[in-house]
Parts: sequence; structure tokens; C-alpha cells
Amino acid sequence: MASLLRSRWTLAAAVVVVAFCGYFGWRHFYGADAGTAAPGAANSAQAPTPIPVTVAQAKTGDFPVYLNGLGAVEPYQTVLIRSRVDGQVVKIAFKQGQMVKEGDVLVQIDPRPYQAALDQAVAKKAQDEATLKNAQLDLVRYAGLAKEDSVAAQKVDTQQATVNELIAQIKGDQASIDNAQTQVDYTTIRAPLAGKTGFRLVDAGNIVHAVDTTGIVTIVQLQPIAVVFTAPEEDVSQINRALAAGAAPVTALSSDGLTTLSQGHLSVVNDAIDPASGAIGMKATFENKDNALWPGLSVSTRLLVDTLKQVVVVPDGAVERGPNGLYAFVVGGDNTVATRDVKVGQEGDGQSVVLTGLTAGETVVTAGQYRLVQGSVVQSSAASPAAPPARAPPPASAASPASSATPPAIASPSAPVKAP
Repeated sequence: MASLLRSRWTLAAAVVVVAFCGYFGWRHFYGADAGTAAPGAANSAQAPTPIPVTVAQAKTGDFPVYLNGLGAVEPYQTVLIRSRVDGQVVKIAFKQGQMVKEGDVLVQIDPRPYQAALDQAVAKKAQDEATLKNAQLDLVRYAGLAKEDSVAAQKVDTQQATVNELIAQIKGDQASIDNAQTQVDYTTIRAPLAGKTGFRLVDAGNIVHAVDTTGIVTIVQLQPIAVVFTAPEEDVSQINRALAAGAAPVTALSSDGLTTLSQGHLSVVNDAIDPASGAIGMKATFENKDNALWPGLSVSTRLLVDTLKQVVVVPDGAVERGPNGLYAFVVGGDNTVATRDVKVGQEGDGQSVVLTGLTAGETVVTAGQYRLVQGSVVQSSAASPAAPPARAPPPASAASPASSATPPAIASPSAPVKAP
């Protein structure tokens, strides 16, 4: 019994010794590393990894306000060439699609019947002039004889009436000559304006009539040229103010809004709003020296109606929409962000005008906001300056991180609605 108790105490003592040895061994090999690592882990929890974001500065500059629309190119003038006399076409003096100048000969109609009528009128006048000359001589003779009482006074009066009648007849002859000459001139059809001819509708050898409605060819004036476009009725007062202030610039762009085609000015605002569409029609004039605008072409338009002077401008990407409205993340000097409620006025071309909430020089986040909360630490990188497009941007452009002191912009007429 005593031997059994000793064995148990011996076993318990051995277990205690092994446990102490294991503990001190662990302390010897891992204790120092654990003690060193613990402060680092605490520091890591206290200093979270900065969130990478793209930033830009709010800047002050002039901001042009544009009204964007869609329109179509129309010729400045369109003329359907028709004959004013009947006859056979003996010559076509133009080629289809040719650019012609004012006064160029287009069509020659057989002039012989009209030339004969002119010659007949000229001969009739010469005949009447000879008769008048003889009647005037007789009048002189009768007047002399009447003084000697050789002829009755009635004879003199009758001869005077004959002379007056012949004078009036000669005037009629001259009118006939003028009319015949006009008919001869009508046989040569000339271009009434400078422009481009279309398809030829009549070939040489055909008979044309003054009553024909189909015409011979159409000429359209391309320089200058017009663009007809519309705007919402609520913008009428703003458009009229811009027109009253002077030449309101209008830019014509391709239908996708990526390429600038020509620069012109607003020339006409329609006298009434279309009740069916609620839009006001306008017409702009363009010099079109390079013929970039062509009749029937669909274009996008930008009408400059105002320029906001020295306003705070930020990239569109800096403005976010939250449950309480629009806001932006502002980066502080310690690289932490704070939310700032903002009010935006006009926007366009990737830029927004901030009315309240930001001041020039403040740094705002333009990309990477989805990971941010109030007080987040960020690692900032400036937005890469976007390469300028070959031409003007589309009327409704996407948000762009680039900004400048005087940003070109396209502004919609109403307050912006930022996508969440």
C-alpha cells in the first residue's frame, strides 16, 4: 500500500516538473517575439491603412452657360429653276452637283420665235415713226395755211390729233419691243444666286413650258448656311436676353457631340412657341467656308446664353448624392476626409459650379468615394489631366476629374441631378 502511494506521488511530481519545463521553454523561445509583436499589433489597429483616392482642387474661374439642343442644317436660300417661256431646251450649261456663281448661264431655250417677235416689234415702231414724221410735216403746212385763211381751222385740229395718236402708238410700239426683248432674255436662264446645283430634272431636247411645276434644277446656297434647332419653352427669356445683348454664339457639332463642325451666331428666334412640343424654334447662321455643314445634316447645338464670372468650380466626380442631398468629401491637412454638404448650380463638360459648401483651394475627392466615411484616412493622388479632345465635348458629357482655372463648360439649363 505504501509502495503504491509512493508511485502515485512520484508520477504527479514528474507531471509537474514536465509542465514547468515546457512553460519555461516556451517563454525562452517565443516569449521575446510575442512581447515584441504585441505593440506592433496594437499600433496596426490604431493606424489603419490609408485608402487610395483621386483628388482635385476647387478653383475659381469664369463658367460659360450653354443650352444644348438638336437641330438640322438647312440651306440659307433654295431656288427651283423653272422656265418663264415655252420652248425647246437647246443647251444645258451646267453639270449636276456643280457650284455656280450668280449670273452663270444654266439653260438655253430656243430663242428664234421670240427673236422674230422682237424684230417685228422693232419694225412696227420704225413704220409708225415714219408715219409720225409725215404727219408732223402736214401739221406744219396746215398751220401756215390756216394763218392765211387758206384752210379751215378744223383741218389743223384734225391733223394735230393724228400726230398725237401716232406719238401714243409709237410709245405702244416701244412697250411691245420691251416685252419681246424680255421674252428673248427669258430664253437664257441664269443662276439667281451662288450655290450648288442638284440633280438635273430636264435634259436637252425636251420642251419646257412656263406652267411646268417640276422645274429644271434646284440650287441651294451653302455659304452662308443655316441650322434650325429648338429649346424648351422655359428658356425663352434667357435666349431673348442673350440675343438682345449681341451676337449669341452657337456651336454646331456632329450628332454624337464629339466633333465641332462650325461656329456661328443666333440670327432668329421664332415668333411663337410650338404648343404641341412646348419648344421654341431658332435659326443660327454659319459662314460654312469649308462646307462642313450640309443641308439635311442632323447636328447637336450649343447656344451660349450667359457666362458666370469668378465662380467656384469642381469636377463633376467630386459631387455625390446622399439621403440629405448633394455632398462632397473634403481632404484635410492630415489626410483625413470630412463630408461637406454642397449646393450645385450649373454643370457641364465634366465641371460643376458650387454655389455653397466649398471654397477655392480646398481639395476634394473625385474618385474612390465608395470606401470613404467621415474621418477616413486617404492616400491622395492628383487626377491625371485628360488629353483635350480634337473638338468640343458632347452636349451631355460624363463626369471628368480634370479642372482648370477657366473651365470650358456645357451647362444644362436646370439644376443638376447627380447619379448616386
